[in-house]
Amino acid sequence: MLYLYIMSLITNRKAHFNYEITDTYAAGIELFGYEVKSLKGSHGSIEGAHVTIRGNEAYIVGMFIPPYQTGNTPKDYDPYRNRRLLLKKAEILDLSTIEGTKGLTIVPLSVYNKGTKVKLDIATAKGKKKFDKRETLKKRDSVRDVARDFKDR
Repeated sequence: MLYLYIMSLITNRKAHFNYEITDTYAAGIELFGYEVKSLKGSHGSIEGAHVTIRGNEAYIVGMFIPPYQTGNTPKDYDPYRNRRLLLKKAEILDLSTIEGTKGLTIVPLSVYNKGTKVKLDIATAKGKKKFDKRETLKKRDSVRDVARDFKDR
Protein backbone atom coordinates (compact mmCIF):
# COMPACT_ATOMS: atom_id res chain seq x y z
CA MET A 1 0.00 0.00 0.00
CA LEU A 2 1.43 3.39 -1.07
CA TYR A 3 0.93 6.41 1.17
CA LEU A 4 1.79 9.86 -0.13
CA TYR A 5 2.85 12.23 2.58
CA ILE A 6 2.08 15.83 1.60
CA MET A 7 3.40 18.57 3.85
CA SER A 8 3.56 22.28 3.10
CA LEU A 9 7.07 23.64 3.61
CA ILE A 10 6.79 27.31 2.57
CA THR A 11 3.75 29.39 1.61
CA ASN A 12 3.39 32.77 -0.02
CA ARG A 13 0.90 34.30 2.38
CA LYS A 14 0.55 37.59 0.51
CA ALA A 15 -0.19 36.06 -2.89
CA HIS A 16 -3.96 35.82 -2.38
CA PHE A 17 -4.02 39.34 -0.93
CA ASN A 18 -1.99 41.01 -3.69
CA TYR A 19 -3.27 39.03 -6.69
CA GLU A 20 -6.44 37.55 -8.15
CA ILE A 21 -5.52 33.89 -8.70
CA THR A 22 -6.95 32.32 -11.88
CA ASP A 23 -5.23 29.03 -12.82
CA THR A 24 -2.91 26.90 -10.70
CA TYR A 25 -0.24 24.43 -11.75
CA ALA A 26 1.93 21.96 -9.84
CA ALA A 27 5.57 21.92 -10.90
CA GLY A 28 8.63 20.01 -9.86
CA ILE A 29 11.67 22.07 -8.97
CA GLU A 30 15.33 21.32 -9.66
CA LEU A 31 17.32 21.68 -6.42
CA PHE A 32 20.62 20.71 -4.85
CA GLY A 33 20.60 18.33 -1.88
CA TYR A 34 21.48 20.98 0.69
CA GLU A 35 18.65 23.17 -0.67
CA VAL A 36 16.19 20.32 -0.14
CA LYS A 37 17.38 19.89 3.44
CA SER A 38 17.01 23.61 4.05
CA LEU A 39 13.46 23.60 2.64
CA LYS A 40 12.50 20.59 4.75
CA GLY A 41 13.56 22.66 7.75
CA SER A 42 11.09 25.37 6.55
CA HIS A 43 13.86 27.82 5.75
CA GLY A 44 13.45 30.05 2.73
CA SER A 45 11.03 32.48 1.17
CA ILE A 46 9.03 32.76 -2.04
CA GLU A 47 7.58 36.21 -1.37
CA GLY A 48 8.55 38.52 -4.19
CA ALA A 49 9.46 35.62 -6.49
CA HIS A 50 7.98 35.09 -9.95
CA VAL A 51 8.19 32.61 -12.81
CA THR A 52 9.65 33.41 -16.23
CA ILE A 53 9.66 31.38 -19.43
CA ARG A 54 12.91 31.30 -21.42
CA GLY A 55 12.89 29.26 -24.57
CA ASN A 56 11.00 26.09 -23.73
CA GLU A 57 11.85 26.09 -20.03
CA ALA A 58 10.32 27.71 -16.96
CA TYR A 59 12.44 29.25 -14.19
CA ILE A 60 11.60 30.68 -10.79
CA VAL A 61 13.37 33.97 -10.14
CA GLY A 62 13.85 35.56 -6.73
CA MET A 63 13.25 32.51 -4.55
CA PHE A 64 15.46 32.56 -1.44
CA ILE A 65 16.83 29.30 -0.03
CA PRO A 66 19.58 29.73 2.57
CA PRO A 67 22.29 27.08 2.86
CA TYR A 68 21.49 24.20 5.21
CA GLN A 69 24.95 24.24 6.79
CA THR A 70 27.03 27.22 5.81
CA GLY A 71 30.30 25.37 6.35
CA ASN A 72 29.36 22.51 4.03
CA THR A 73 27.99 24.51 1.09
CA PRO A 74 30.17 25.59 -1.85
CA LYS A 75 31.77 29.03 -1.64
CA ASP A 76 30.06 30.24 -4.82
CA TYR A 77 26.53 29.27 -3.70
CA ASP A 78 23.90 31.92 -4.51
CA PRO A 79 20.71 31.60 -2.40
CA TYR A 80 18.77 33.69 -4.96
CA ARG A 81 19.82 31.69 -8.05
CA ASN A 82 17.29 30.93 -10.79
CA ARG A 83 15.90 27.40 -10.43
CA ARG A 84 14.43 25.39 -13.28
CA LEU A 85 10.84 24.17 -12.99
CA LEU A 86 9.78 20.78 -14.30
CA LEU A 87 6.55 21.14 -16.28
CA LYS A 88 4.95 19.42 -19.25
CA LYS A 89 5.37 21.02 -22.69
CA ALA A 90 1.67 21.89 -22.91
CA GLU A 91 1.79 23.63 -19.53
CA ILE A 92 4.87 25.62 -20.58
CA LEU A 93 3.07 26.69 -23.79
CA ASP A 94 0.04 27.83 -21.75
CA LEU A 95 2.26 29.76 -19.35
CA SER A 96 4.26 31.37 -22.17
CA THR A 97 1.09 32.79 -23.73
CA ILE A 98 -0.01 34.07 -20.32
CA GLU A 99 3.37 35.65 -19.62
CA GLY A 100 3.09 37.70 -22.81
CA THR A 101 -0.32 39.06 -21.79
CA LYS A 102 -0.22 42.51 -20.22
CA GLY A 103 -1.36 42.64 -16.60
CA LEU A 104 -0.89 38.93 -15.89
CA THR A 105 2.00 37.32 -14.05
CA ILE A 106 2.96 33.89 -12.78
CA VAL A 107 3.48 33.74 -9.01
CA PRO A 108 4.50 30.90 -6.69
CA LEU A 109 1.94 29.94 -4.04
CA SER A 110 3.62 27.23 -1.96
CA VAL A 111 6.46 24.73 -1.78
CA TYR A 112 5.50 21.29 -0.48
CA ASN A 113 6.59 17.66 -0.19
CA LYS A 114 4.78 15.01 -2.18
CA GLY A 115 6.30 11.71 -1.18
CA THR A 116 10.03 12.16 -1.64
CA LYS A 117 9.70 14.96 -4.22
CA VAL A 118 9.65 18.71 -3.60
CA LYS A 119 6.93 20.45 -5.60
CA LEU A 120 5.95 24.05 -6.21
CA ASP A 121 2.42 25.38 -6.73
CA ILE A 122 2.37 28.25 -9.22
CA ALA A 123 -0.57 30.31 -10.41
CA THR A 124 -1.43 32.80 -13.08
CA ALA A 125 -2.52 35.99 -11.41
CA LYS A 126 -3.65 39.52 -12.04
CA GLY A 127 -2.53 42.25 -9.65
CA LYS A 128 -5.17 43.82 -7.42
CA LYS A 129 -5.66 47.56 -7.12
CA LYS A 130 -5.58 49.34 -3.78
CA PHE A 131 -9.39 49.50 -3.48
CA ASP A 132 -9.65 45.76 -4.18
CA LYS A 133 -7.26 45.08 -1.32
CA ARG A 134 -9.35 47.27 1.00
CA GLU A 135 -12.45 45.35 -0.06
CA THR A 136 -10.70 42.05 0.74
CA LEU A 137 -9.84 43.34 4.22
CA LYS A 138 -13.44 44.46 4.81
CA LYS A 139 -14.79 41.04 3.77
CA ARG A 140 -12.29 39.26 6.02
CA ASP A 141 -13.24 41.46 8.99
CA SER A 142 -16.98 40.99 8.45
CA VAL A 143 -16.61 37.19 8.18
CA ARG A 144 -14.54 37.20 11.38
CA ASP A 145 -17.19 39.29 13.19
CA VAL A 146 -20.03 36.98 12.08
CA ALA A 147 -18.08 33.92 13.19
CA ARG A 148 -17.39 35.56 16.54
CA ASP A 149 -21.11 36.36 17.02
CA PHE A 150 -22.16 32.77 16.23
CA LYS A 151 -19.49 31.42 18.55
CA ASP A 152 -20.93 33.38 21.49
CA ARG A 153 -24.43 31.92 21.02
